[in-house]
Amino acid sequence: MKKIKEVIVVEGKDDTKRLALAVDADTLETNGSAISEATLAQIKTLQASRGVIVFTDPDFSGERIRKTISAAVPGVKHAFLPRKAGVPTKAGGSLGVEHASPAAIQTALAYLYTEQIDEPQQLISHHDLIAAGLLAGPTARQRREQLGERLGIGYVNGKQLPKRLQLFQIQPADFWAAVDQLTTEEK
Repeated sequence: MKKIKEVIVVEGKDDTKRLALAVDADTLETNGSAISEATLAQIKTLQASRGVIVFTDPDFSGERIRKTISAAVPGVKHAFLPRKAGVPTKAGGSLGVEHASPAAIQTALAYLYTEQIDEPQQLISHHDLIAAGLLAGPTARQRREQLGERLGIGYVNGKQLPKRLQLFQIQPADFWAAVDQLTTEEK
């Protein structure tokens, strides 16, 4: 089992249990979407000493936690679980890391992104996103979801896509390779 040096920030104890099946890593639980100042202070300390990977659920609450941590602790790494990998097996459950397979967790942790602390450069233009069919049309949402999985940056809506691509400094070659894969699979 792969040992991870950084501490992985998750939402709860069920996420920690699921991660233990996939990797050998220490975790810090936020215990919900309302992150306390004490928890943020712990994350800052851990970032300075070991590094931090934010690995939250692929839902609204998980995204809110991710943004809160990013704002308070610059330079953290991010791992994104595809939405379909976090679907519960029982009806009525919520989307989350606790439902992911060990293989899905390992794949998500293999694609880590570190936020730029200084102002990131915009590498992919609005025109590129339109040309790639990611902002308009009947399949745009599906294409964005698949692109997010391929690049390991999670799902975002059309308004947030350019910001996420810029935030993680996705290179044009990687972007266009993923778009070409989408186009090939659609045919």
